[in-house]
Amino acid sequence: MRSLLLRLYGAFTTVVQPLVRRKLRRRAQAEPGYGVAVEERFGYYDEATTGKAQCWVHAVSLGETRAAAILIAELRRQYPGVPILLTHGTATGREEGAKLLEPGDTQVWQPWDTPGAVRRFLDRFQPRIGVLMETEVWPELTAACAERRIPLVLANARLNEKSLAAAERLAWLARPAYSSLTAVWAQTEADAHRLVSLGAKVAGIYGNLKFDATPDARQLTAAAGLRERLPKPMVVLASSRDGEERLLLEVLKRFGATSPVPPEQGAIRSIAKRVHEVQWMIVPRPAPAAPATSRRSA
Repeated sequence: MRSLLLRLYGAFTTVVQPLVRRKLRRRAQAEPGYGVAVEERFGYYDEATTGKAQCWVHAVSLGETRAAAILIAELRRQYPGVPILLTHGTATGREEGAKLLEPGDTQVWQPWDTPGAVRRFLDRFQPRIGVLMETEVWPELTAACAERRIPLVLANARLNEKSLAAAERLAWLARPAYSSLTAVWAQTEADAHRLVSLGAKVAGIYGNLKFDATPDARQLTAAAGLRERLPKPMVVLASSRDGEERLLLEVLKRFGATSPVPPEQGAIRSIAKRVHEVQWMIVPRPAPAAPATSRRSA
């Protein structure tokens, strides 16, 4: 039987649905992908979206979808012809996921975490197993899968200190959700310890799936060509978070990176010379959507 607190959570997520719709409309103005098949997010599907899935894989955004691609390829190798249901929360994830589909597969949005949307999603697709990628643990979804005895696992799992602190503040939601998972495969030992502290059944530590990805041959060729044209080696601060760019720029400024000529002071000059010998590039992460108990929501 569901706890009173979970029922209150379900009532809350239902009440705020109009705000979710408004947010999606605003996001769609900048990213049209958010305006595609909006009703899927609330558990309503058109007649063309059919088919029961033996394996459901949820990859919320672009990075998780790229990691899921490795997992899906191995699933297809071991279980040829298995139909895949692929769900996402962001437009970039859905666009990337479309490249992974084969005949018989289905792609829809992750259902918003209300009792109604989750029930309609599970009724429609009836997955035999669910694989959540990295961080996506939603209270209503995990509870519904547990009630239906659908094995639900968290793969390539990670949980940093900030997310753990947030989960502990909502322990009445987070602990039942994590403990409902059938198994969790963590990226690092530190992730495993944090996940276990929330009640997750960590079954193994296997590193990050993304490191198993094979770069696209065209991208490698393009990178090699770019390297030949660059006057200096390039150092990239990739996927930086808010505040990290400022810290880097402060350090580079301290060592004379913003001066046309490196300073002359001893050891500082030696470091500054190295700073001037490379080209610096900053590639920030996109701003995430507002979280629920998972890292991203709609």
